[in-house]
Amino acid sequence: MPHMNKTILHAIAGVFVLGFLSPSASGQAQTTSVSLQAELLKDWIGLKETMHKIAAEMPADKYGFKATPAQQTFGERTVHVASTNVYFLSLLGGAAAKPTIDPKATSKEAALKALDDSFDYGAAILKQQTDQTLRLSVASAPKFMGPSSRARIIAFLAGHTWDIYGQMAVYLRLNGLVPPASQAM
Repeated sequence: MPHMNKTILHAIAGVFVLGFLSPSASGQAQTTSVSLQAELLKDWIGLKETMHKIAAEMPADKYGFKATPAQQTFGERTVHVASTNVYFLSLLGGAAAKPTIDPKATSKEAALKALDDSFDYGAAILKQQTDQTLRLSVASAPKFMGPSSRARIIAFLAGHTWDIYGQMAVYLRLNGLVPPASQAM
């Protein structure tokens, strides 16, 4: 009997908590829906702007900088983002022309072009998607990701890019520069 009382108590507490969390209970009934495609596209375009600004902040003569011998140069990190974007975005299919990224072209001018081209390619791919197609499985997702939707591929790319952004911010700081997002307005 004590076990049953505990179960009933948990059930009552659960109903009580759900009552507080449900939109209708709090007077915030959901009246509009959001577009997954529109949200991903907006975030992708914003990420392009952020990455372009941080890559542009590093002087051209510092694109060969690396903090330790084992690390990639700033230019290589920038081109790495572009190459990774293009590879993963190409898994989504679509009619957009896939840019060619030369992983050895790591000068400031070449790296910025590669970065911008990769994000433009992503925007073109996302514009071709719908909320429904973003939920579809990618036929040949990388093994380390396992079965993945198109939306998950975009989410992975955003996470990967933010990771590299953090590295680029350190490269700038080690050269006495402040990342654009941290500069005083």
